[in-house]
Amino acid sequence: MQHFDAIVLGVGGMGSSALDHFARRGMKVVGLDRFPIAHDRGSSHGQTRLIRQAYFEHPDYVPLLKRAYALWDDLEARTGQSLFRKSGVLQVGPRGGRVIDGVLASAQQHKLAIDVLTPREVTERFPGFVCPDSVTAVLERQAGYLFVEDCIRGAAAQAVQAGAVLRTDETVKGWSATPGRVEVETDRDTYTASHLVITAGSWASDFLGDLGIRFEVVRKSLYWFEADSPVYHVDNGAPGFIIESPTGNFYGFPQISPLGVKVAEHTGGYPVPNPLSYDREEHAEETDRVIGFLAEYLPQVSTRKAKFDACLYTLSPDRNFVVDRHPEHPHVSFAAGLSGHGFKFASVLGEVLADLSMGQQTSAPVEFLSSRRAALFTS
Repeated sequence: MQHFDAIVLGVGGMGSSALDHFARRGMKVVGLDRFPIAHDRGSSHGQTRLIRQAYFEHPDYVPLLKRAYALWDDLEARTGQSLFRKSGVLQVGPRGGRVIDGVLASAQQHKLAIDVLTPREVTERFPGFVCPDSVTAVLERQAGYLFVEDCIRGAAAQAVQAGAVLRTDETVKGWSATPGRVEVETDRDTYTASHLVITAGSWASDFLGDLGIRFEVVRKSLYWFEADSPVYHVDNGAPGFIIESPTGNFYGFPQISPLGVKVAEHTGGYPVPNPLSYDREEHAEETDRVIGFLAEYLPQVSTRKAKFDACLYTLSPDRNFVVDRHPEHPHVSFAAGLSGHGFKFASVLGEVLADLSMGQQTSAPVEFLSSRRAALFTS
């Protein structure tokens, strides 16, 4: 049996950040994960993730994003790595739809700088993009993308440098708590601590089942297609993008490597009964939907696929995060149900989770993400 001040269960995007925050506070902390750091078995892999502040999902996320930006900058400075590139993000959709109306609402409420563009202005500014006359576009120039695996490795390395212990390839079997104490059993050892953070990703239901929240896990497909034109390269000014189309919501990245343009569908997905053994094969119907989207909006991207991958979304009932203290154990905090849009928040949620498990008041406005909100039990 080993004793620590704090335990982090799951060392992906959120967990690596929490580990870093604990360690830099001088706490003796251990991170436990069944897979290696920056593995490809969950939700935090695939080269890149978009990051933006004019958040269509809800304006309440914007203050968290402002803090996340500052903390990503801090991690970059400490690691000496480029983790965040501000390529700009172009968001496109119909007025009355979720994306554009949501972006405009967040930008107005929080006084964020955005450029509203007509379809013609989009093509003039970004020649690789074509938009139907019925849509509106918004460019957020301070948005961009994170290098996801580098972010996780960087946070974990900084945590270890500050004294954290990492235990990977070690499977957690369960946890228990009594006032002021937690115990975590793995297939190798038993760990005790005063504080516990649970960031188990697609395994959230295994460790947070007593909350009564139904988390749904779905498989998502990621594609890289070769580009027939240099207009899609990030060095030529191409942005990341989110496009609400009649067939679904799609997102992607400028070409940043020889692999080409990365694109995926945010909507849809296949249910995953067991995250340990999900189908990672390409499915023709998904590929056809993505190719059809590209033909309409990014027509100079080829159909020559350079790479295919799959990742997991863990969906909450209302598709908003669940971030809170455990209702029966205030020294246990957790983040779950990040619903396919959580990674950009990892830097700030790691800080929040450390605060919460230590019984501290967090300055971050996370009340709207409470595990006790009615939407989690009525959806």
